[in-house]
Amino acid sequence: MKIAILHGPRDLRIEEQPLDPTHLAPDEIWVQTEISALKIGTDRGNYEGAEQVPGAPGYPRWVGDSNLGVVRGVGSAVTRVKVGDRIVTRQPHQSEYIMKESASLVRVPEGVDPEDAVYAHLYALSSLCYRKAFFRPGEFVGVVGVGVLGLGALALGPLFGARVVALANSPVRLEMAEAMGAHAGFLSNDPALADKLDDFTGGKGLDLVILTANPWPAYRTALDIVRPNGRVSIVSLLGRGETDLDFNPLSMELFYAKGISLIAVSGTASDLYPEVHGGQRFTADDEAAFVLSLMADGRLEPKRLITHRFHYSQMVEAYEMAYNREKSMLGVIFNWQV
Repeated sequence: MKIAILHGPRDLRIEEQPLDPTHLAPDEIWVQTEISALKIGTDRGNYEGAEQVPGAPGYPRWVGDSNLGVVRGVGSAVTRVKVGDRIVTRQPHQSEYIMKESASLVRVPEGVDPEDAVYAHLYALSSLCYRKAFFRPGEFVGVVGVGVLGLGALALGPLFGARVVALANSPVRLEMAEAMGAHAGFLSNDPALADKLDDFTGGKGLDLVILTANPWPAYRTALDIVRPNGRVSIVSLLGRGETDLDFNPLSMELFYAKGISLIAVSGTASDLYPEVHGGQRFTADDEAAFVLSLMADGRLEPKRLITHRFHYSQMVEAYEMAYNREKSMLGVIFNWQV
């Protein structure tokens, strides 16, 4: 099998490693990858070595965590999937693999395009930005950072009953935000931004701001534009690769005086009511399955974000484009079929 291994900053190699699918343990699943997706923000930070991605091992290490493949073999005790099923997993960029049935996996419904389905876990994270912040239908939501994750939040918002506005640093990204369903979009450095947001919300202000961008100026924008007593849902890795701050990120006027809530979108969301059967109602896989159901209904189409399709052998080229902040690059797919 072939797998992408990062040996150090900007030292990515496609390597051959042994894999024996002929003797699966009872709880093991053998999967052959069709496509995997590049998460530009997180994967670029990993690639350039700005800071170790949370949970990532030291070098050499795997890269990627959005993988769509076909089940080719199952152990004798496996019940979640069968041979021939398409599944989305958090596995790295690799041609095939063997995984435990207990690991993260979601079966793809019939009729869902693989280029949509591969984004299930990424869009599940966009969905969690709402769920963890206790979003209520009818609220005004701003999204700061219009990459794939932010565009996912913009696409999901109207389906959840939100009025959503995009804040970006590029007119191209605002056009994409509109195409994905945003009700409005403004440049974050627009001198008339406050007035435009006031018009958009009818003077109510933004109830929830979803922050998907890492730079500190984006964080400051999020705190500036959220209404008093509003919430900021933070899914970015704040300050990664940035220079030292020139302002207090929890200054009185930005945080305490406004009475806002800062919410880290990590882990799982709290439940409003006790669960009958115990455990967490919406796990990461539950969230991904919900997103896939929206795709199956034809209401969500992440593949509209795809700007580049590469053969897996071109992966270094794609990562270098991301490293160089290629503005035209948004959704990126790697094809693992020979």
